Amino acid sequence: MYGYIVVNQPELKFKEYDIYRSYYCGLCDALKDVSGIKGQITLSYDMTFLVMLLSGLYEPETTFEMKKCIAHPVHKHQVRRNKITDYVAKMNILMSYYKCIDDWNDEKRVSKLSLAKALEKKVKSINKEFPGKAEVIKESLNNLSKLEKSEETNIDKPAEQFGRILSEIMVMKPDEWEEPLRRFGDNLGRFIYLLDAYDDIEKDIKKKNYNVLKKRYGDYLTADNIEEFDVLAETVLKTFMANCAR
Repeated sequence: MYGYIVVNQPELKFKEYDIYRSYYCGLCDALKDVSGIKGQITLSYDMTFLVMLLSGLYEPETTFEMKKCIAHPVHKHQVRRNKITDYVAKMNILMSYYKCIDDWNDEKRVSKLSLAKALEKKVKSINKEFPGKAEVIKESLNNLSKLEKSEETNIDKPAEQFGRILSEIMVMKPDEWEEPLRRFGDNLGRFIYLLDAYDDIEKDIKKKNYNVLKKRYGDYLTADNIEEFDVLAETVLKTFMANCAR
């Protein structure tokens, strides 16, 4: 369920895109500090969005450097970092670790188990630093796994679990922004979960994988009016995104 939040590059000016890339590279740099190259493997555009969102909200003191790295060995590139970057890097590691464990339990993917083992030591220290958040992520992914194994058809139930995860990660500290950020994270998490299900519906049916939309898709397919399925998906997704915008 990663990869749905990306930059709309054609709409950005060169300077704007450079700023975006500098936050992306800053998160990569922070992941390296947190857990080395194995931490950098978990880098995602979704978490870059969170860095920029919280940085825009709290306006913390931010460092700006020109650096070289493995991905940019010849020319230096812009790197922006602040305390939010470091917080998000740790949340990125937690999310990646528990998702790897979940993938291993469900699909026995050795690559995921290997990455989880590599992150295990660092995850223990992050768990001690953020015990509440670690518990929510772990518990919600476990609940999600149980719902998938039971072939749950109620759209709200699995979407709620992913919404709960993003809701928890969005909140860096208890303050006046906590409740709006929780609502935002909840709706964004639900949106991402259902968009992922919509994107994968035909593939999941073919491979006989779980998909919360499978029954509804089958009902509309039987009725020979598949366009109504698209209308349903669009309506639900727009509702969640409207709540995010609000």
